[in-house]
Amino acid sequence: MTDSPASENTDFGFTQVPLAAKKPMVRAVFDSVAPKYDLMNDVMSLGVHRLWKRVFVTALAPRPGRRLLDLAGGTGDIGFGWLACGGGPVILSDINPNMLAVARDRAAGRGFGTELDFLTADAERLPLPSGSVDVVSMAFGLRNCTDKDAVLAEARRVLRPGGRFLCLEFSRVRVAALRPVYDAWSFHALPRLGRAIAGDAGSYRYLAESIRTFPDQETLAAMMRRAGLARVTVRNLSGGIAAIHAGWRL
Repeated sequence: MTDSPASENTDFGFTQVPLAAKKPMVRAVFDSVAPKYDLMNDVMSLGVHRLWKRVFVTALAPRPGRRLLDLAGGTGDIGFGWLACGGGPVILSDINPNMLAVARDRAAGRGFGTELDFLTADAERLPLPSGSVDVVSMAFGLRNCTDKDAVLAEARRVLRPGGRFLCLEFSRVRVAALRPVYDAWSFHALPRLGRAIAGDAGSYRYLAESIRTFPDQETLAAMMRRAGLARVTVRNLSGGIAAIHAGWRL
């Protein structure tokens, strides 16, 4: 089920909140987790997120002449991976300045310079010209957006004809035997680890809940088609725990 700008309420994990309240609440979550975000990603996924991101960066097909817009770029993993694989200039965009501050520090430590720009922006309303980038990526960010349809429409708008949008996101587990283990990990272990490592159980409870309220593989693919993206494909990772959705602007 997708969010509608006309709705009075939207999901914040398993809780319904006023539409206007979600962005500040999500911002507060990422303000809280930013300093420990990379460590907690390792803990949350047992390190598997690094493999998923490597697969995702390969799917982006980095080339020197291509310009990447990385939405919800967070602490920079996808943008850095793109550059390390020979990709062209990157716009690393995120709505949360604290996450971008971590990314800037990490970029400086890796020696990235003029090939990397930082943009504090809402993915629902990008301050970029239409048809200005070759590839748009979004890794583990779409589920935190209030109006997901608007994000997909903006991704298509800023792509050049022949450009491609790719989204890496948690999805629906396709292997029945994994589900009870995955649920126990998500709803019992993660909040405790969040409290122990980041001093914040509530934010990690929200992150687990947000995965369960996010559209499944088929629903997200249909949303991408409605946004005008063509030749949409889905690639499940780790039995559907995560998935890569891809579509073209033709």
